[in-house]
Amino acid sequence: MAAEKKLSCEVASLRQKLWDALVNGKFDQPRSRYFAEEMLNLVDDISWGRAGEGHVDAVKNLAEKIISEGESESSVKTARDILNDLIAGEEVFHSHVATRNCPSGDCVVLAPSPCQMACPAGLDIPSYVTLIAMGKDDEAVEIIREDNPFPWVCGLVCTHPCEFVCVRGRIDEPIAIRNLKAFASERVMSRGGYRNPVKAPDKGKKVCIIGAGPAGLTAAYFLALKGYGVTVIDALPVAGGMMMVGIPRFRLPREVIDREVDAILALGVELRLNTRLGRDVTIEQLNQEGYEAILIAIGAHGSFRMNVPGEDDYPQVVSAVDFLRRVALGERLKPGRRVAIIGGGNVAIDAARTCIRLGCEKVTIVYRRSRVEMPASEEEVLQAEEEGVDFVFLTVPVEVVGSNGKVTGLKCVRTQLGPPDDQGRRRPVPVPGSEHIIEVDAVITAIGQKVEKEGLIELKGLDWTRRETIRVNTVTMETSIEGVFAAGDVVTGPATVIEAIGAGKKAADAIDRYLQGLPQPKRPPVPVRRRRLECLKTTASQKMRLHRPQMPLLNCDRRRITFQQVELGYDEDDARAEGYRCLRCDICRRCGRCVEVCRDLMKVDALPLGHFDFDHPVATDFRQVREKCILCGACAANCPNEAMVMEEKDGERILYLCGTELNRLKLEYCTECGKPLGPERYHDFVMQRLRAEVPVTGDMRICIDCARKRFARSHDDSQIPPA
Repeated sequence: MAAEKKLSCEVASLRQKLWDALVNGKFDQPRSRYFAEEMLNLVDDISWGRAGEGHVDAVKNLAEKIISEGESESSVKTARDILNDLIAGEEVFHSHVATRNCPSGDCVVLAPSPCQMACPAGLDIPSYVTLIAMGKDDEAVEIIREDNPFPWVCGLVCTHPCEFVCVRGRIDEPIAIRNLKAFASERVMSRGGYRNPVKAPDKGKKVCIIGAGPAGLTAAYFLALKGYGVTVIDALPVAGGMMMVGIPRFRLPREVIDREVDAILALGVELRLNTRLGRDVTIEQLNQEGYEAILIAIGAHGSFRMNVPGEDDYPQVVSAVDFLRRVALGERLKPGRRVAIIGGGNVAIDAARTCIRLGCEKVTIVYRRSRVEMPASEEEVLQAEEEGVDFVFLTVPVEVVGSNGKVTGLKCVRTQLGPPDDQGRRRPVPVPGSEHIIEVDAVITAIGQKVEKEGLIELKGLDWTRRETIRVNTVTMETSIEGVFAAGDVVTGPATVIEAIGAGKKAADAIDRYLQGLPQPKRPPVPVRRRRLECLKTTASQKMRLHRPQMPLLNCDRRRITFQQVELGYDEDDARAEGYRCLRCDICRRCGRCVEVCRDLMKVDALPLGHFDFDHPVATDFRQVREKCILCGACAANCPNEAMVMEEKDGERILYLCGTELNRLKLEYCTECGKPLGPERYHDFVMQRLRAEVPVTGDMRICIDCARKRFARSHDDSQIPPA
């Protein structure tokens, strides 16, 4: 027999401990046993998502009663152990009540979906994808904005880590989660449906946020909703931070950012632009203005240097960050006819595609590793190739060459991949004698970004990491200075929009606790399950037949000459159908119990659900269930989370997995009373099993009650078996 799984969730562990104590008689007096049973019921509620705010305190009070009444040494000792465990894991208990999620999955009903756990902002992805499939776009956007004030922005530029863990990808392709978010957000915005949640009453306290990027504006959004007066200052003339000046308009139109920023400002957030910390305002001045907490979210707008000869000698050598900022603020001058971009990330791709649109004749990306090692997203690389960007791999620049104050070429050496570096990536090693010159008249560097510390030097006692980022408590975003918090790229280094949003959300919660004098959490936040929606009914054939739709793109010729948005978005039919592909992993936790029961106990083996087994996956085909399934219902009876459901309707028995119809068979009825019995295939299975054990004769198409009556008519009453 396989060893029991070790429980890592404090709630599940305490539940098991209570159960074992009751079974083993550790509560050996009637009154203490009664209290322990009540405790178990309350912990069950917490573990199954039925608990309210008072449940945790109620469990504590019952344990304290057993200790104070002291009926027996065994009861008191066991209750004290239970109470100590509860106090040690109290934060987890409250998290279960508030979020209806159990990160470890030990509390079965609260087992979270992989996509939600992978999202840095903790979005309830299964719920909003289901709502989009239902045509309820407004409700979908409302759910998104409970965790993320930028659904449209993220629908266009999110790196979608959720899709990398999407279980549907083990069958064919992941759900197009990002594209669905963009579809719903655009439709809702176009008809004026962006409604802010109701604000809490004014708390009479003020917070200043330095930096109007995704982290800062997200924190402003959540703090404003909590009732704080929020002021955001930024050195740029526009709000949005790197969303505005780091991401080109062909990927993220300015209008999208402006509309979502306006929704945040509508909550009463004050915005001060063209205000640089250290030049126009100081931390001391902000304290004098009455701000009781400060959040630093200035991003990483600086650039790393190549440190090669000639880099500082020519004005045609610029950083990608500066280049993209100038273009975003209105400059449309091409940097040169032939441009080399150094780097392999998304910033390098953005710079190259921008150069194409500015009219550069030849744009070449020079990357020191191979294509496989490029950190840029594959879809962006493919679009860049379509637009005419060239790629030179396994090449490192060693000198910028020029004359008369102008760049004429980039001296490079070829490389080959050597042993892995500290991050596990193979280190490029120069090949001797491979020096060559790439003829260019402009060089754009995109080899990394860093935090510009100007304005923060005055903050005495602020701790910095070796990477020149602000050191924080990663759970609470607190810095080494009381009342000062930090979030976003200034903490992590250059990251993604969705990571910055998640950090801003976390910082807002920590600032709220700080200003209310509440203790800070000791563990990272758990994503909140906003809904548990009914599963959409569909057939197995439709579930398998639907495929991820291709994103329609702007014509390539037009893409090369305009900053018009490249991705045109899904039409309604594609979006609704894509939502139906979702497997609803917020309900089916893929424990495999149904497969085990069908295969090992019933010996039917009718469930080809290979996507359940992440270690040894085999093909999944919901359509094949009909071939063997006898509709006995054993899988549904043993499903711990009601993902497998069997129902009888209109003379048929139907089996569903999260709304997908796996099998449907006609019912047979008792020949004497007409009571429904089950499908013919099920009866044939039972008869075959019975004949293997005992001889069976006569018509067995009768129910148990009629069989008893038939037995009674042929025997004395004393021989009638008990019910």
